[in-house]
Amino acid sequence: MTPELQMIELLAPAKNLECGIAAIDHGADAVYIGAERFGARAAATNTVEDIATLCHYAHTFRAKVYVTVNTIIYDEEVAETKRLLCRLAEAGVDAVLVQDMAVMELARQCMEEGQPMPQMHASTQTDNRNAEQVAWLAAQGFTRVVLARELSVGEIEEIHRQVPDVELEAFVHGALCVSYSGACYASQYCFGRSANRGECAQFCRLPFTLEDAEGRTLVRDKYLLSLKDMCRIDSLEELLQAGVTSLKIEGRLKDVDYVKNVVAAYNQRLNQIVRRNPGLYRRTSLGRCEYSFAPELHKSFNRGFTDYFLHGRKADIAAMDSPKATGEKVGLVKAVENRSIVVAGTTAFANGDGLCFFDGRRQLVGFRVNRVEGNRLFPAQMPEGLKKGITLYRNYDKSFVQMLSQQHSSIRKMEVEWDADYDGKVLSLVMTQVDTGEQVSIKRLMSLDLADKPQQEMMLRQLSKLGNTPFVAINVNVDKVKRFFVPSSVMADMRRMACDEMVKCLSNKKSLIGPINPIVPMDAIAPIKSIESIAATKAKNVANSLARDYYLQRGISTIVKAMERQSKNDKSSSIRIMECRHCLRYALGHCVRHGHTPPTWKEPLELVMSDKRRFTLEFDCGNCQMNIYAQQ
Repeated sequence: MTPELQMIELLAPAKNLECGIAAIDHGADAVYIGAERFGARAAATNTVEDIATLCHYAHTFRAKVYVTVNTIIYDEEVAETKRLLCRLAEAGVDAVLVQDMAVMELARQCMEEGQPMPQMHASTQTDNRNAEQVAWLAAQGFTRVVLARELSVGEIEEIHRQVPDVELEAFVHGALCVSYSGACYASQYCFGRSANRGECAQFCRLPFTLEDAEGRTLVRDKYLLSLKDMCRIDSLEELLQAGVTSLKIEGRLKDVDYVKNVVAAYNQRLNQIVRRNPGLYRRTSLGRCEYSFAPELHKSFNRGFTDYFLHGRKADIAAMDSPKATGEKVGLVKAVENRSIVVAGTTAFANGDGLCFFDGRRQLVGFRVNRVEGNRLFPAQMPEGLKKGITLYRNYDKSFVQMLSQQHSSIRKMEVEWDADYDGKVLSLVMTQVDTGEQVSIKRLMSLDLADKPQQEMMLRQLSKLGNTPFVAINVNVDKVKRFFVPSSVMADMRRMACDEMVKCLSNKKSLIGPINPIVPMDAIAPIKSIESIAATKAKNVANSLARDYYLQRGISTIVKAMERQSKNDKSSSIRIMECRHCLRYALGHCVRHGHTPPTWKEPLELVMSDKRRFTLEFDCGNCQMNIYAQQ
């Protein structure tokens, strides 16, 4: 018996409609995008009308569109959220990403009222670290769970082994949050901007001084919580083998050039994996891309790359010198003279390039190149602190950006075959989509005369004219009609009709769910050992009565009101504002558990902001975790 192909999906971010279409054009199998409200990136919102347009375009290639409704919501927003769900369903979206269980309950209500709903995906904001948590979400009717970024290949594999029937989505590229998603309250606590409401102020990208319990300064003014960017392009096959269905690129605030470059790079790598493993993998969407540029990940925004905890704990995951993009290393400064810079190396530069370097204080300094003469660069303004021997980086490659900005930097086409026939009365033209085998047939009643000369060349030319369509013809069979005279205009008209019908055929397939699971008794779910383990993560950001009732009905009584809804009387004197797998004790080389030299400092350690606010570190070695507390 032939084993079933494993379907794999490349999931791309979309700040807006332009980015969404670019993602599809450059090889994404699916796109995730924010709606008008309630998405975890409040600065990236889109009208439902634009989302509907994106759905129509994506569905032509059998690609999917997921919409983020993954913030916590307030009681006064419940009715508006329900209306939004209905509008998104009517727009044709394939799934909704959810954090707040109230949204899941609203989807259930909509279905009971006769409104079909998209699939429901559990956002990474639901803090999905282990099989128990994933199993609980599967029991609620979620068809997919977005895993915590911090998980290793082995941890992902174990989740898939215990909960094999739910799709797993894992991040593979982009910016990293230092805290487990959904467990970060730093922005809300410090700046009144809630990460769980899509308004993160990036507390983790600020400089801190690290002091011990005796007031000694251990590290001064470093970006101690700022991480490098994730890049797992060399580990995609490992993730697929571990049970990951969807490979997710982070970046709903990134511009269209970023989306084009990163999606193209991962699309090419996934296609290589599919070709190396015939009969094992298949992409979930249709079409092949031809690029006018060679993708290069290091040329798009990045703070340096790490695979994070995918292969265990490493010391190189942080970007403590700067939270800004450094880009690609381009050479050493050979000389600084006559208001110009001579660079050693073979890198080609262009007028308008953006370069940067770390000065003597390890501060990142950037400058723009005004003019280039070989390896001699003339900055628009000579930067201070630049000396011979310093390493230069390029974080803006003008030539590469120009290539990406071309209108047709990628062309995505689906392969089709044509078969023409004539039975003496009816001329028929059958179009077959090669990957799916789907066909459309166009027939025309007409009388054809024998031609003075074979018409094969004209017919081949007409049926191959597919430039403005999403199709490319790889086989044209006109043997049965080549002896007849078919007006060129007739063949062109039938070709256009067939293309239009095929687009309708492909784009009309929607992935609406069946009934959402009813309330499931906890003892019916094998991997779940205790309600407490679920309550500790799932019921801690409750901001409305609908979510509160949802948990109570499922036997979870330990419910924590969201910080955003707490009064001063609700708050304790000490508030845990972050839970991090990133550990400063380890990063500084003093983790005894991992064989480092024991620290000489006295704990607890404290992070001190520039405004003198202080935050206490707790090293939870049993869970290999660092927690950060604020004092009221």
